[in-house]
Amino acid sequence: MPESTLAIEPADDLRYDLSSRILRSGIDMDVFNRRISIAEAATIIQQSLDRKYLGAASSSIIHHLGMMHERVTALQATFPASALHAIAIKANPVVEVLRELVHAGAGLEAASIEEVELAFAAGCPIEKIVFDSPAKTHSEIEQALHWGIYLNADNFAELVRIAARQEKQRSASQVGLRVNPLVGGGTIASTSVSLQTSKFGVRLSTDRQRILQSFAEYDWLTGLHVHVGSQGCQLELLAEAAYRISQLQQEIQAQTGRLVRTIDIGGGLPTAYHDRTAPPGIERYEAALREHAPGLFAPNVRLITELGRAVQANCGIAVSRVEYVKPAERLAVIHLGADFLLRTAYRPEDWSHELFVMDSQGREKYGDPTPQTIAGPLCFAGDIVARDAHLPPIEPGDWIVIRDVGAYTLSMWSRHCNRSMPAVIGYDPRQPEPLRLLRRAESPGDIARFWSLGAGTGF
Repeated sequence: MPESTLAIEPADDLRYDLSSRILRSGIDMDVFNRRISIAEAATIIQQSLDRKYLGAASSSIIHHLGMMHERVTALQATFPASALHAIAIKANPVVEVLRELVHAGAGLEAASIEEVELAFAAGCPIEKIVFDSPAKTHSEIEQALHWGIYLNADNFAELVRIAARQEKQRSASQVGLRVNPLVGGGTIASTSVSLQTSKFGVRLSTDRQRILQSFAEYDWLTGLHVHVGSQGCQLELLAEAAYRISQLQQEIQAQTGRLVRTIDIGGGLPTAYHDRTAPPGIERYEAALREHAPGLFAPNVRLITELGRAVQANCGIAVSRVEYVKPAERLAVIHLGADFLLRTAYRPEDWSHELFVMDSQGREKYGDPTPQTIAGPLCFAGDIVARDAHLPPIEPGDWIVIRDVGAYTLSMWSRHCNRSMPAVIGYDPRQPEPLRLLRRAESPGDIARFWSLGAGTGF
């Protein structure tokens, strides 16, 4: 596809059609560009203090369930009703959060057999679970096929394993093949997975003929899967990948006479971590896909998305009490650091978060901003949440609010220094009681049990 054709502004008729559908639905489509403001964060913290969810706690994570529901609703309104939106469990594996997604009509994408169990724990129907691990064992494949879960195979060797099981006992599972469309990388190397060096999928360039042969040989192979990366991948890359996989779908159907019924376009839609950035949003995303790969929206195609960060990140804030302030160093020590913000500590140039300062009562603090460093509680020099952040004066007992932590934070929790994981609180202003506990805080005893001989049930 020539680069010059990848203009991502939708055609007028597509824009009109989408706008008309959204207008009729009465759904706020701007929710994908909303973040929790300082005023709303203050309201949440004050209510949490009043209802004793904070108080003695040194830190808590608060997930805006209302915003999450609105984003799922907007996603469903934008795409065809037949589409499955399988939200990535790895973004946020808290079971009560997953349960809310399932109640909203979303599916769940599992990157491990353990995440499949999390999907079950959240009450997700079998037909709405997508299993994507690139390292599935014989027994995991056997188990998934027994359950009837949708599988995306990562490579040709995995197809052979699936074929061996299918020959013994045919499963009701649908199976897709992950294809690397080789559209290039985004601005963050570690989350770009469509380069020649990617460890995922089969290459569209060198493996094309074998892909066609696989679809000709295996009648249970009915889907294609593509994913180009997460955050830092421009809309042009997502649209180009969709175009290439749609073209491959048509080629397979023309040469084999078989329908490729499912197209899984993965995730990767960028989200905002700073007010100076403006992500494309769900409307422009759908319009770009519809314009460059209209075959994805055909009535006989089941479209799957695997968004995680775009749905979850802006829904979360973390609050952590300031324990000490070192005026000479212009440094404040809080109770969340690299254990919670792993990527921020190790790759701050790629992953940074905006901060608010609240007083001990949850009120916004004012004063001339000065450069200050916010340090975490772990025993290594790199445990820094923010360096030289321009913030109002900070005192012990204040609360530091960390924005946009609803994805890829708690799910990446580090056991270094063995700090206890904080409680997760759900917030939904639509409910009579807006706050509820989603996950209890760990105790020091929980950590001792975690590292003890009897903690696991395996060998």
